[in-house]
Parts: sequence; C-alpha cells; structure tokens
Amino acid sequence: MCSTGFVRSLGFALLPLAVCCIVANVLLFFPGGTTQYLQEGKLSRLVWFMMGIGGGGALMFLRFSPLCMFLPAGVFISLGKCTGCCWNESVVMCGSVTAALVGLAGSGYCFVISAMAMLEGPQCDTGLGWSYPFANEGGRYLFEQETWSNCSYPVSIVEWNVTLLSILLGLSGLEFIICFLQVINGLVTAVCRPCCYKQDYTLNA
Repeated sequence: MCSTGFVRSLGFALLPLAVCCIVANVLLFFPGGTTQYLQEGKLSRLVWFMMGIGGGGALMFLRFSPLCMFLPAGVFISLGKCTGCCWNESVVMCGSVTAALVGLAGSGYCFVISAMAMLEGPQCDTGLGWSYPFANEGGRYLFEQETWSNCSYPVSIVEWNVTLLSILLGLSGLEFIICFLQVINGLVTAVCRPCCYKQDYTLNA
C-alpha cells in the first residue's frame, strides 16, 4: 500500500494551519482592530519576530524549486499516486523528509517565540508610561487576571495578546506534530521500500 496518500493528507492539513498562523500574527499588529499603535511604534517587541507569518506560515509555503513545489505543504501534496516503482517513491519520500525538517524548524520557531511573547506579556500604558509590566513575572500574570487591568491602553491588550498567542502556540504545535509524523513516515518508507522491492524482484525472478 502506498504511503504517498498519507503524505498528501498531511500536506492538506498543513495548509489551513499555516493560513491561520499568518492571520493570527497579522492581528497582533492591530490591537483592538486599530492601526494607531502600529503607527506609533508601540507594539510588543516580539511581535516583530514574525513567528506566525514567517515560521508557522511562510515556511509552509516557501517555494522550494523551479518545479513549483512548496515547503513543506506543497511538497507533501504534490506527491502523486504510486506508479508501481518503489525506488521512485523512496527518492520522493526522502525529499519530503527534507521538507518536513524545514517545517519542524518553522513551527518550532513559531512555538518558541510565541511562548516567549506570552511569558513576557504585552507592552502597554500603565498610567505611568509605556512598559512591560509583566515581563519579570515568569508568566504569573496569566493566572492573575485581576492584574490585567494594569494595562490601560491599548484597551484589552492582555486579552488580545493572550488569545492570539494561544492560537499560535496551538497551531504551531499541530504543525510540528504533522511534520514530525512525516519525518518518521518518510524515513521508514525510504529505508523499507527498497528492501521490499528487492524481495519482490527476487520472488518474481
């Protein structure tokens, strides 16, 4: 039974996750749906690391070769149905492993930066000026919602950041799992299929 169908399903699963990562990261640039704080340069510093746009999003679509394949979602999806040649499939699966490793790096980057941003908390106006009031708490503020009102502006910035960063953490975690599954699947296929091919050839001979 061919494993390329499984790989294609992983690729199709990556597409919506990557799109949602990009959307969530873009929304972080517009607290409360306004462009005011972006224009004033008062966004949290880690937002500029583009973890969802770059790591969780673009690296899943990045053009890989002149053959119009994309990493790693496009590579997974572009794998055609088996043509009966196990050797060809093994070579293709090796390429998909490379794509999956890029996906692991991208999703891992997105997860780590999102976690750092969550622990640091947002930049906001506390009434005494703009600062990071939760930066030295190690994320304790997440369990003390009564302290969120310390941020006067942007309005509801803590809720905004926590919600979007939680989405990024969840999505990048799923992307990491999908790419990890393909690494395992690709390695097993690349190693085992040639052996099966040799065995079948010997029996047919």
